[in-house]
Amino acid sequence: MKKSYFLPIACFGCLFLGAFIGQKLENQPITTNVIRHAQSLLGLEFTEAEADSMIFDVTDNRRNFEEIRKISINNEVAPAIAFNPLPIGFTFDKTPSKFIPSTNPSVKLPVNKSDLAFMSVRELAELIRTKQISSLELTQFFLERLKTYDKQLACVITLTEDLAIQQAQKADSEIAKGKYKGLLHGIPYGAKDLLAKKGYKTTWGSVPFKDQVLDYDATVITRLEEAGAVLCAKLTLGELAWGDVWFGGTTKNPWNLKRGSSGSSAGSASSVSAGLLPFAIGSETLGSIVSPSSECGTTGLRPSFGRVPRTGAMALSWSMDKLGPICRTVEDCAIVFNAIKGTDGKDLSTIDASFSFNGNRKDLKGIRIAYLKKDFDRNYPTKSQDSLSLATLRKLGAELIPLELPNYPVGDMTIILSAEAATAFDELTRNGKDDAMVRQIKNAWPNSFRASRFIPAVEYLQANRLRTKLIQDMETKLKDIDVYISPAFGNANLTLTNLSGHPCVVLPNGFRSEGRPTSITFMGKLFGEGKLLEVAKIYQDATDFHKKHPDWLKK
Repeated sequence: MKKSYFLPIACFGCLFLGAFIGQKLENQPITTNVIRHAQSLLGLEFTEAEADSMIFDVTDNRRNFEEIRKISINNEVAPAIAFNPLPIGFTFDKTPSKFIPSTNPSVKLPVNKSDLAFMSVRELAELIRTKQISSLELTQFFLERLKTYDKQLACVITLTEDLAIQQAQKADSEIAKGKYKGLLHGIPYGAKDLLAKKGYKTTWGSVPFKDQVLDYDATVITRLEEAGAVLCAKLTLGELAWGDVWFGGTTKNPWNLKRGSSGSSAGSASSVSAGLLPFAIGSETLGSIVSPSSECGTTGLRPSFGRVPRTGAMALSWSMDKLGPICRTVEDCAIVFNAIKGTDGKDLSTIDASFSFNGNRKDLKGIRIAYLKKDFDRNYPTKSQDSLSLATLRKLGAELIPLELPNYPVGDMTIILSAEAATAFDELTRNGKDDAMVRQIKNAWPNSFRASRFIPAVEYLQANRLRTKLIQDMETKLKDIDVYISPAFGNANLTLTNLSGHPCVVLPNGFRSEGRPTSITFMGKLFGEGKLLEVAKIYQDATDFHKKHPDWLKK
C-alpha cells in the first residue's frame, strides 16, 4: 500500500511538499501519466498497461489514507507491530538478579561545599546515609548551581524547584525514621524533557510543543521517585530529539562554551558534566546518549533495547528508542539502571531479564573481551587516546580478541528510523506546524519528515528483514564474547548496534590538544549489562579522566 501512496503525489514536486501533504487529495485525478512520472522515485518501471491497471487501486488507497487521517493519533500510541531484538536460539541468563554496589566508601563532607558538585552518586549516597548532609541541603546546593550556570549553558527547560524541595523534605523525613530506601534516596537528578512529569511542561524541546502539559508521569520518573530520587529539572534536548538546538537556543559544552553539547540528550550531558546535577536521564535512538557524553566527558549507559520501559517518553522510533542514565561514573550508571529497568505492563517492547552487577569486582578474569582491531588500526583523530585505553586494558589482564562486525549497509538501513519518525510526527507535517521548528535546513527533522513520506512500506519492511539477518549474525559473532571495545565514532559500530539493540557504555578516555574530552565505547551482549558495566568500571577505576572537570566550574 505504501508504494501506491507515493505514486499520486510524486509528480507534484514543484509544490512545497510540507503544505501539499496537508491538503485533500481527492480532487487530484490519478492517471497513467501520474504513475509513470512517480515510478522513478521508486526505482521501478511500469508499462502503460500496468500503470493503467493500477489506477483504481491507487485511487482507492488514497481514499483509505484520507479516512485514516480523520482520526487523530497521539504520539504515545505505538503501532501494532513490536520490534524484538532477540535472535533465534537466544537464551537468557537464568541467574537471579543480584545488585552489589561497591563497598561503602569512606567519605567525609568536604570543607569546601563546592566540591559536592563533582562527587559521584555513590559518594553522595554515603554522605546522606551517614547523615553528614541532608537531601534538602544537597538539593538546594544543586538547585543553586542550576540557576547560576544555566545562564551560560542553556541546559534547563524547566526548573522543578518546588517539587524538588518537597521530594527532598520527604526523603529526609523517611531517612530520619529509619526508612532508607537505598543509594538514590535523596539524590537530586534531572530528566531529558521528553519524559512526562504530571503538572509540568513536557516540551520535547520543540516550538510546536513548548506549552504541552501531559497528565501523567513517565514510568522512569515514577521508578526514580519510588527509589527516593529528587527531580530538580527538566533538561534540554535538541528539538524532537535531534542535535543540541532547542526552542530556547543551543545547549553548550561546559568544556568549550563556543561549542554545542551535541545531542540529543544535550542538557543531560551538559548539566552532569558541569556539576549541576549528579545524574540525569537521557535517551538514544541513533547516538543521543553516546554523542553528548563523548562531547561533554560524561559516562553514559545505553541499555539493550527493551530493558527500560519508555512509557511516558516521546516516541521517535518505536523500534530503536532507548532510555538510559548519564552520570559521572560507570557505577553510578549501574545504580540508576538498576532502579529504572524492567517491564511495566504498558511498554510491550520491554523484556524481563536478569541483571547482576558486582561493584567490588577487581579483575577481568574469566571475561572474554574483544576489540574491533581494524577500526583501531586505522588513522583517526582520537587514535592515540584509544591506543592507550587498549594498553590499559591489557595491563589489567585483558586478552583482547580481534573481532570484525558483520558487514551490512547499516547507514542505508536507517530508513527504518526515518520512516518511523515521520510516522510519529505525521500530523505535524500534515498540519504545517513543522514550519515553526527552529532548524529548517536540509539536515533537520522538518525536511526529513517530508522526504520520508516517499519511503515505500515495501522498502521499510525489507530493511527490517535485513535487520533480522543482522541481529542473527551479531549473535553468531558474539557467541564466545562477553564484551568488546570500539572507537566511539568513525566506524559502523554506533549505527549497527542501535539497529541490533545491543547495550553500550561510553566513558572518557583522554583529552584533545585543545582540552576537550575524548571517549571510548564498551559494548555488551544483548541484556549483558552486568558484565559490560563491571568491565567498564574496572577500566574507569584504573584511570582518572572522569575526575577532571572544567576549571571555571569548580567554584
